[in-house]
Amino acid sequence: MKAKKGDWVRIYNVVLKPEERAESLPEDTKKVPLEMWDKGFLMDEYAALGDIVEVETIIGRKISGKLLEIAPNFDINFGTGVTETMYIGRQLKELIGE
Repeated sequence: MKAKKGDWVRIYNVVLKPEERAESLPEDTKKVPLEMWDKGFLMDEYAALGDIVEVETIIGRKISGKLLEIAPNFDINFGTGVTETMYIGRQLKELIGE
């Protein structure tokens, strides 16, 4: 699948290699690269998944990285509901007399 200029895409980039990370970090953190995933509008005329591309983010920043996804979804998840908190609104109304 190919993307064209102006398509909304997601990219990946290694910001810092493990040896470039700060010495003050915990040992397990220092052992892995600092990675970035971001979304933006493709600035290249055409690109295929895996290509190194340049994008312009929604706030106008220009960044480059490996093209991972074309037209990515916004998958927002606030996790599983906590049963104990489901009744707080009802209980509060009872306590204040509404």
